Amino acid sequence: MRKLFTTLFILTVITINAQTNPIITSWLRNTTGVTGRHYLSTVTTPSIPINDLNLLANVQAVNYNTTAGYVYVSTDGIPAYISGPFGNNPSTVATERNAVFRFPLVPTPATNPTNTTGGNIGVFINGVALFDYGDAFTWTASSSSDVMQNGDKVWYRDAVVAERAGFDCSKAHPANGNYHHHQNPSAFNLDLVVLSTICDTYASDGLYVINSAVHSPLIGFAYDGYPIYGPYAYINTNGTGEIARMKSSFSLRTDLPVGAIRSTYADGTDVADGPVVSAGPPSGGQNPNRGLGYYREDYKFTTPTSSDYLDAHNGRFCITPEYPQGIYCYFATVNANHNSEYPYVVGPKFYGVNVATKLNAVPEGTTLYNPPLGSDDFIISKLDFKIYPNPTSEIISIQSVSILTNDLKVEMIDTIGRLVMAKTFYQGSSTCYIETATLYNGIYFIKIGQGNNAKTFKILINK
Repeated sequence: MRKLFTTLFILTVITINAQTNPIITSWLRNTTGVTGRHYLSTVTTPSIPINDLNLLANVQAVNYNTTAGYVYVSTDGIPAYISGPFGNNPSTVATERNAVFRFPLVPTPATNPTNTTGGNIGVFINGVALFDYGDAFTWTASSSSDVMQNGDKVWYRDAVVAERAGFDCSKAHPANGNYHHHQNPSAFNLDLVVLSTICDTYASDGLYVINSAVHSPLIGFAYDGYPIYGPYAYINTNGTGEIARMKSSFSLRTDLPVGAIRSTYADGTDVADGPVVSAGPPSGGQNPNRGLGYYREDYKFTTPTSSDYLDAHNGRFCITPEYPQGIYCYFATVNANHNSEYPYVVGPKFYGVNVATKLNAVPEGTTLYNPPLGSDDFIISKLDFKIYPNPTSEIISIQSVSILTNDLKVEMIDTIGRLVMAKTFYQGSSTCYIETATLYNGIYFIKIGQGNNAKTFKILINK
């Protein structure tokens, strides 16, 4: 009854004012023409990205039709943050999607939840694809290896573990050009324990920065139309209490010790034998370590007993800043070190009815979402920035703790007011880098924003 009441309430709100619905208003619409950028591992100067001038970043348009009950999101699937390089991934660059994704304005709980599948299962607010845990490889006894598509389909490989060497700094990679995340879209080097050093050589970032002090932002929508948040939320589902990390209720099985043959599922079902459980943490590559956690079936679900543990779909019903009346929400789960934690975002089954689809064009009869920019829509004083290192010698990093919904002008000014450098801090990115190796020692000021809507920081260059 509670779910039915909530659905009816949301439907009423949408009918009165469609532009208050977060699935219409939350996308990062590209209003400045920002394009994609990428690194190639073959480039001799890896710190210089290649501009993809023909690939528009973020979301190009949002249309909706309240009569049909859908929102239509047009995107090329390209982020504003720099993508690549992709290590051992067979795709070297992300390519244009030219896609229109149709989502329901009012999501509906599923009577018989369906499995997540390979390919898109959601879209982040910057138009980039979300995939589930898998990478289409399964253990195959006849070859004693993991085989794509045509394997035994009993023991399914975990992409987040097996394909880590092919992820870029933002924990993503392309499949046949389709750039996507399987997990929380924040940069590796911003985790409390860093699992990949790719950001050390190729300075980049992600969609946002995990902040344990505040409710995480809305970062996307699953194909059933329900919102996806970062890992932190109010501990109580009624929107009260302390901020807590939302935890996965899946854990590694205790009945599969090192040296055991994988032969049953967590519920005791006898299945075709998989590989032996190796010692040590699982990892991919040419000689993979098939330790516990290398396959989805290495996990078991335990029914949660506290509100900060999520259900079998990796979500819960709760009140959030965007949904003050409450809605079912998925969370991008991480562990205490902020490393991604299975099932990562959605799954292994959708909570709602999966009715999203990819179209070739926006149908006729829709309304373009194009609100005027008001004085309260983007106020710099509400944003939190970190500038580091300070003092510095070669590079300054400007990090936004909040998701940037607009491009920001960044200027470096010397002590007599001269502009010495200018950059753009792009919407949908979390870090802006300023190279200072060519500047003289001394005090400088970094101004973020324009006019009265700006913040200024003092830095010291000391080589």
